[in-house]
Amino acid sequence: MKVAITVNGTEHTDDVEPRLLLVHYLRDLLGLTGTNVGCDTTSCGACTVLLDGESVKSCTLLAAQADGGRVTTIEGLARGDEMHPMQQAFRENHALQCGYCTPGMVMAAVSLLEEHPDPTEVQVRKGLEGNLCRCTGYHNIVKAVLAAASSPRAG
Repeated sequence: MKVAITVNGTEHTDDVEPRLLLVHYLRDLLGLTGTNVGCDTTSCGACTVLLDGESVKSCTLLAAQADGGRVTTIEGLARGDEMHPMQQAFRENHALQCGYCTPGMVMAAVSLLEEHPDPTEVQVRKGLEGNLCRCTGYHNIVKAVLAAASSPRAG
C-alpha cells in the first residue's frame, strides 16, 4: 500500500507492507535510527515520536496509520547545529546515562511541554511515566524537563 508521510518536514511517499510498523518505516526505510526499538509492546517508550504534534509509541503504530500525517523524530528537533531547548536541557542537566531511552524521553518531554508549558515536578513525572530509563536516571531527566520549561527558548 502507498503511504505519504511528512517526516521532519520532508514528505515521503512509499509503498509499504500494510503490517509495517512506523518504527521500522522510520528506521529501515528512511534511515532515521534515532528512534529506538526497545520492547515492541509500548512499555518502554524508546520508540516515541511525535505524530501531528502528539507523542506516540511507533512500535505499535502502523506506518499506514500515519498516512497523511506529520511525524517528528529526534533527528528533526534540532535546527541545523542548534539543539532544541529540550535536547540542550538534557545535555546541561546530565539527563542521560546509556542514552538508549533518551530520544524517546526527549520526544515525550517535548509533547508534555506542549500540553503543560509550566509543569510541576509531579506533572513531569506523571507525563513521562510511559517512558522507562533502565539506568534509573529519572532525577536528572525530571530536572532537565523543568529546566527546558523555564528556558526562554522553550515554546
